[in-house]
Amino acid sequence: MNTRRQLRVGIVGAGHFGRFHALKSAANPAENLVALFDPDPARATTVAREARCAVAETYEALLNSVEAVIIAAPAEHHFRLASEALNADRHVLVEKPIAATLDEARNLADLASRTGKVLQVGHLLRYSAEHRAITERIDKPLYIEATRIAPFKPRGTDVSVILDLMIHDLDLVLAIVDSPITDIDAIGAAVSSEHEDIANARVRFENGCVATITASRISLKTERRMRLFSQEGYLSADFMERKLSFIGRERGLFLPGTGGFKREAISWHDHDNLAVEHEAFAESCLNGAPVLVDAQAGIRALDAAIRVTESIHASRKAMELSGLIPVADKA
Repeated sequence: MNTRRQLRVGIVGAGHFGRFHALKSAANPAENLVALFDPDPARATTVAREARCAVAETYEALLNSVEAVIIAAPAEHHFRLASEALNADRHVLVEKPIAATLDEARNLADLASRTGKVLQVGHLLRYSAEHRAITERIDKPLYIEATRIAPFKPRGTDVSVILDLMIHDLDLVLAIVDSPITDIDAIGAAVSSEHEDIANARVRFENGCVATITASRISLKTERRMRLFSQEGYLSADFMERKLSFIGRERGLFLPGTGGFKREAISWHDHDNLAVEHEAFAESCLNGAPVLVDAQAGIRALDAAIRVTESIHASRKAMELSGLIPVADKA
C-alpha cells in the first residue's frame, strides 16, 4: 500500500496536451488525479475515462476538489484560469505561454508571490536530458543556432508559430545564455493560418552572444536541432534522435590531427520529459523544492516571443512601404 502523501490534482482542458497531462498525472505516484474539466462534456468524459478520474461539471467545482491545477487550455484563457486558481489558494502548472500578454503574466507572478503558491510554466525542454547535457558542457556560448520545424497540423493555429513552437527554443536559449536581450531582428509569414506559420529571429544579448532561431509548422519533415559555439568547444544536439556531439579539449576521445581536440558522443533513451515535469511540480508543491521554470522564466520567454512578433511586423511594414511586397489586405 502506497502511504506517500499525494498531491490532489485537477486538469483544465481535455485537448491534445490536456490528455497527455491527464495520463501523466494518473501515472505519477506523487499525484492523485481527482478530476478533469473541459467546456466540452463529451471530450472531458472521454479523456477522464482514459485517465480514470472524475469529470468536474464546472471549473469552480474542480477547484473545490483539488489542491493543484494543471492548465492546458488555449493561451487566451491562461490568465483567468490561473488567477482564479491562485486566488483559491491552489498551486498552478500552466502550459506555455504563461499568459497572452506581459501585463497578465506579471500579474500572475505577483499573485503567486502574494499567495505563496507554486506557479510553474510548461516549458518542457527544461526537463530534458539534452538541456542538462548542454548546460553541463557549455557555460558561455558565443553563438547558438536552433531549428524547430514540423508538418502542418490544424492544432495550435490559434496562435502564431512563435508562441506555438519557437517559444520552446526561446526559453531554452534564454536559460543557457542567462543575459538580457539587447536586440531582435526577425522575419516571418502567415501561410496556412491567420498567424505566422514560419519565422526566423536573430537575437543579440548583452554579453555578446548571438542566437539564430528558426521555427516552421509548414515543413515536410520534423526536425529539432541546436548547435552551440563557445570557448569550451562546439556542441550539436538532435532533440528528435536524443543525441549530442561535443568537440572540445576536456571530454571524450582524441580526434587525430586536430591538435588535441576530443569528441564526445552521448545519447538517451526512454526519457519522458512530461513525466519529469510532473514529478518536479509535485515535488515543489508537496516539499517546497525550487521551481525550475517559474513565473519569471515564463515572463522572459513571453517577452522574447512578443519582441520577435513585433520585429516581424515592423519588417513587413518596412517592406510594404518600400514596395518590395504588396500591402497586406486588412479586410
